[in-house]
Amino acid sequence: MFKEYINTLSADAIALLQQLISIPSLSKEEDRTATFLQQFLQSKGVKGHRLLNNVWASNKHFDPAKPTILLNSHHDTVGANAAYSRDPFDGSIEDGKLYGLGSTDAGAALVSLLAAFLYFYEAAGIPYNIVFAGTAEEEISGTNGIELLFKQEAFNACFAHPDCFAIVGEPTQLDLAIAEKGLLVLDCEATGRAGHAARDEGDNAIYIAMEAINWFRDFRFEKVSPLLGPNKMSVTAINTVNKAHNVVPAVCHFVVDIRINEMYTHEEVIDIIKGKVDVTITPRSTRLRSSAIAEDHPVVQAGVALGKKTFGSPTCSDQGLIALPSLKCGPGFSGESHAANEFVAVQDIEDAVAFYVGLLKKLNGGRVVSVAGDSNR
Repeated sequence: MFKEYINTLSADAIALLQQLISIPSLSKEEDRTATFLQQFLQSKGVKGHRLLNNVWASNKHFDPAKPTILLNSHHDTVGANAAYSRDPFDGSIEDGKLYGLGSTDAGAALVSLLAAFLYFYEAAGIPYNIVFAGTAEEEISGTNGIELLFKQEAFNACFAHPDCFAIVGEPTQLDLAIAEKGLLVLDCEATGRAGHAARDEGDNAIYIAMEAINWFRDFRFEKVSPLLGPNKMSVTAINTVNKAHNVVPAVCHFVVDIRINEMYTHEEVIDIIKGKVDVTITPRSTRLRSSAIAEDHPVVQAGVALGKKTFGSPTCSDQGLIALPSLKCGPGFSGESHAANEFVAVQDIEDAVAFYVGLLKKLNGGRVVSVAGDSNR
């Protein structure tokens, strides 16, 4: 009976993902997918809650005396890139591949986590509560996504117990990302003095910027993480306000993308940089911190027992905005994210549903007291 029920949950998850793909859901424009998720929960007999474009629900027998597991992924997407040759909103399945914008990042994880939540929704007597959250604005690290949800009293109250933790669904091929780099973006301004390009006048701000850019390219931070490696700095944009070719620019702007391991705070990195370069530095945000979960945490040990590998992730997710120990794990290959003609293998979704349920069963002692459709307990 267990296998048949998992197959049913997987089929529902695949159909749900196809429907979600058909609804455009760019960051800040996720209202229709939020409504659809609410309606889907209602169709399964689950009361869903909503805050802006964030949808969440708790298990039927929620007990505030127990710790809560948060199952979280996002339903917003980036825009379809120009290299698409398929309809990004088609959601069709061909040769075992489900195509569409957001299929890998992170629709497959979203629907698989939701399937696992539904499996345990009516379970009684288990040691953990389970909360599902389908959130917005992850792709732009927006303030109206998971961060806003934790500011809602009813949602935040679900995580009062000190042993709460989160599973964040992102494409990891179902391996366990137990650490994730933080993100710091710097707007930098080099200031010189304007002059005529034909004469020996002015102080060229581009050359001042170049000295700083060379430093960003060559500098190596001392502390190297065994999981996340060294901090990485990349200059990703540069411009001046000059329109005329014959004017030495007085100002040059450039942008630096910095991925920070768990051995540095954002403030420490900023202080180091300010002491080394002769440009004005303005951090865009210090919200996306590096995160890590202990290798001996029960959820990590449960995943390892199911044959999964642990690793450190260089990419960012909503983990940096969740004030709980968190594990990043989901179906699909991260390199497929944001790619033209994005797809996820149907088998990956089926495997993810079975894995998430198996993982939660292990955490719940391997025994479920009352789960609809599962008599193999």
